Amino acid sequence: MTSDARFAEVASLAGEPTRVVMLHALMDGRALTASELARVAGVTPQTASDHLGKLVAGGLLSVQQQGRHRYHRIASAAVAHMIESIVQVASVAMPMRRTLATGPKDDALRRARTCYDHLAGRLGVALADALVVGGHIDLTPDAGLLSNSGMALMVRIGIDVASLSPSMSKRGRVLCRPCLDWSERRPHLAGNLGAALCALSFDKGWIRRIDGTRAVRITPAGYRDYRELLDVRLVP
Repeated sequence: MTSDARFAEVASLAGEPTRVVMLHALMDGRALTASELARVAGVTPQTASDHLGKLVAGGLLSVQQQGRHRYHRIASAAVAHMIESIVQVASVAMPMRRTLATGPKDDALRRARTCYDHLAGRLGVALADALVVGGHIDLTPDAGLLSNSGMALMVRIGIDVASLSPSMSKRGRVLCRPCLDWSERRPHLAGNLGAALCALSFDKGWIRRIDGTRAVRITPAGYRDYRELLDVRLVP
């Protein structure tokens, strides 16, 4: 299929008004469930599922299963580039009917929390973003690869990378992988490296547990060291 033909196919799939609204909601990089997208578009869950099925079959959206939930997101950067102009123009005529808040209502949980043994919330996502932007990690939808500069950085802050390799860890757990964040709907770091960064954060006093919740509090030392050592920019 030529690029012009593919663009025409995308325009045909994306141009339907309900799909315009749902695609618009996904263009910020978040992954959303069919129920969430139904609320955004103001349609029934069944109608939303029908539209989403067509978008997935057409290659515009991908689906990620996490627990009992299925999350939809734009399939690739190339697809995003193709639909961006379509969505922006069409959404003027049919703007998003409702704003959507995802994840926990408690701001402390949204700001920083533990996800099993790794960090999540805005802190976890900001940490993943900083490592990717700095060229320390190459993060794909399914896996993560630590670069040479990333290995040097981990050693510098006190993490023994060799001990985190799958061959050295329990049950051969992967070194690094993305985990879709519940509230931010963007990836934070899981795997052995995510767990090590979380443990280091507790050991160094960068975060403190908040009693009775998975939320953690970022300390003044944490804001400083995350910024100076890892280039993580957080606003207290």
